[in-house]
Amino acid sequence: MMYEYKVIPAPRKGRKARGIKGAEARFSFAIQEVMNDLGAEGWEFLRSETLPSDERQGLTSSQTVFRSLLVFRRPRADDLSDFSPELLEDHSDEDVADDDTDGGDIAALSERNWSDESEADRTRT
Repeated sequence: MMYEYKVIPAPRKGRKARGIKGAEARFSFAIQEVMNDLGAEGWEFLRSETLPSDERQGLTSSQTVFRSLLVFRRPRADDLSDFSPELLEDHSDEDVADDDTDGGDIAALSERNWSDESEADRTRT
């Protein structure tokens, strides 16, 4: 199965909500909200990463800053690798006489309808 990935910066601050007290609880609530929002869009949380990022500091120097990221994935919509259609049985080599329907009755009905129409046409003229 092939996936597409989404990487977003992890929240840095907590989020206030009714009934949530303390910095730790607000912070976990902020992460929970991000995960639930993306989960509703079909994204599955994969992992959290902390990666270095070289950033400019001033005109001539740079510094390494570590960023926390959240990684999500979901199956690609155009991925057909798991697609396995059900194959139908091939009946093309079977004899028509093996069929359960009685072809004679259908032929007789057809002839009767044809002859009825012919008689009706003859009486109109």
